[in-house]
Amino acid sequence: MLEALTDGFRDVRLRLQGQQRISEEDIEQAVRDIRVSLLEGDVDYGVVNGFVARVKEKALGEVVQVKAKTKKKDVVKVTPADHFVKICHDELVGLMGPVDTELEYANKGPTAIMMVGLQGSGKTTTAGKLARYLKVKKGKRPMLVAADTYRPAAVQQLMVLGRKLDIPVFALRGMKPTELCKMAMSQAASVGRDVVIFDTAGRLGIDEEMMAELEAIREITQPRNVLFVCDAMIGQDAVRTAKSFHDRLALSGFVLTKLDGDARGGAALSIKEVTGVPVKYVGIGEGLDRLEEFRPEGLASRILGMGDIVGLMQDFEEVIDQEKAEADAEKLLKGDFNFDDFLEQFRTIQKMGPLQEVFEKMPFIGDMLPKGFKVDEKELVRIESMINSMTNAERRKPDLVNDSRMKRIAGGSGHNFKDVKGLMERFSMARVMMKEMGRATGMMGKVPGVSQAAGLRRLKRQGANLDPSMLQGLQGMAEAEATGHVPGMEHLGLGVPGERKQVKDLAKRKEQRKKARNSRKKNRRK
Repeated sequence: MLEALTDGFRDVRLRLQGQQRISEEDIEQAVRDIRVSLLEGDVDYGVVNGFVARVKEKALGEVVQVKAKTKKKDVVKVTPADHFVKICHDELVGLMGPVDTELEYANKGPTAIMMVGLQGSGKTTTAGKLARYLKVKKGKRPMLVAADTYRPAAVQQLMVLGRKLDIPVFALRGMKPTELCKMAMSQAASVGRDVVIFDTAGRLGIDEEMMAELEAIREITQPRNVLFVCDAMIGQDAVRTAKSFHDRLALSGFVLTKLDGDARGGAALSIKEVTGVPVKYVGIGEGLDRLEEFRPEGLASRILGMGDIVGLMQDFEEVIDQEKAEADAEKLLKGDFNFDDFLEQFRTIQKMGPLQEVFEKMPFIGDMLPKGFKVDEKELVRIESMINSMTNAERRKPDLVNDSRMKRIAGGSGHNFKDVKGLMERFSMARVMMKEMGRATGMMGKVPGVSQAAGLRRLKRQGANLDPSMLQGLQGMAEAEATGHVPGMEHLGLGVPGERKQVKDLAKRKEQRKKARNSRKKNRRK
């Protein structure tokens, strides 16, 4: 997602990293690179000029306090590069925000929500996603209305979505959309539905007939919210179309769809600045649960290649039992986990969404992976098939698996002996590494990432906005892992380069230290 933007900002960040002083020439070059990255990302030309001008103005002549004391009297070192990144982060957040993701609800009777946009932008699917979101997360009782009477397929699609979600769909053939919407409001009031979502008709382009019909529906139903469903993949055209709709319908918010399939993402950065209307939700993925409240600070951090720890924790908290997760983590650090535990964790992570997206939200992971890195979801399916071919005893006690058992597992899962042996080696290596980490730390609170995650959860509850300066505590963890070892990836079978060499080097150093101790003892005896 947003690779064109992320690559440009990441290159600038990494080039400035470690410099104790950034000259005017460095800033000029950085701003020039950012400008190219934004234009390649299909961001509106005027928006790009305004953004780079503000960044340059704030960065030039700025004196950076390189050391700062926190409330706990810890000294935090901040480099000029960190400060420049924070300026970029704040400007990106300002460009896309502020955002109010709350919808406006009627004081009396059902609340009407109009979904508008061009044909093919994902209106019907987004209407279903929004209905599910309001039902599951807001406790509402929504009703969907098939107001796109020109396309029978759209009506049928909405009916299918309604059945999947157990949400009623109001649809009548041969009726004008305006009359249908008026009747739907009366029906919703009579059956106790408090939110009515209109899936209106779209066209391949803006035309007067379509806009007049939408204005008529708006006049009759008096919706409290008019949401423009915007296909992020059409770039600047999406922004121009959105402005035309806003001029006629007074939009209250945007829903950006297909953001996960867009390498550029210019619409996400341009649309608020050009129209003045906020993005309220983003659709990422095809699943009906893949609608998220838009968080400018989270997207800004991801564009800068720094992940989105708050978004990651929100996803995590939705799918796990907190007490069980802590018990599992403690078990993991003792090296006392098996293939049953792995499968359970693997399925939990799968519930959080596509693995590619999960990795993109992890802080600093982008710096450790090569450009264009893609998680091979099929590889994980292959691993699961091998584990499922094991007996219950083998899953509970991996040490039972010898060469003859590996041959049987390979045949049962449709793989070869080498694949199963590789899985066993990676699993054993992961178990040893986690056990060593548990010994080294001595307590859960010292495990890299655990204490940070707990602190970030507290910040999130207090409503704090995380920016790059707050993520400095994670930098040490990132630097430690930058040697090639990313926790969790080795036993997921994602082929982390250099992992075996690291274990061998560690063993070699331990052996050398042991020999040195023995030599000193012999010398003392003499």
